[in-house]
Amino acid sequence: MASVRYIVADVNEAVAFYRDNLDFKIDKHNPGKFAALLRDDLTLYLSAPGAGSGGQAGGDPKPGGWNRFMIVTNEVDVLIERLRRADARFRGEISDGGAGRAILLEDPSGNVIELFEFKKD
Repeated sequence: MASVRYIVADVNEAVAFYRDNLDFKIDKHNPGKFAALLRDDLTLYLSAPGAGSGGQAGGDPKPGGWNRFMIVTNEVDVLIERLRRADARFRGEISDGGAGRAILLEDPSGNVIELFEFKKD
């Protein structure tokens, strides 16, 4: 199982985004400060800046950047359409090179999630 921590501006908004749009399940939730979400073999930890050890590690962590985790899907176009209907933000358009197709999705704090689909045979 892999674990990823994102610093988010609003924990409750981020929980709703990941739960409602990307099918994460809530494992732990301390409203406004921290949440642990589960999806397949991934635990996603969401921390408010300055909240607990994760929100303070390394100085003054802030949301955003280019590091990301991937959600691999067999229906990237369906997922993109569902997210667009929910007014989700993307960085650029779908890339169709290499081993498959990918697009970068932003959570409400600007953290990046890569949506990826391997090329079909």
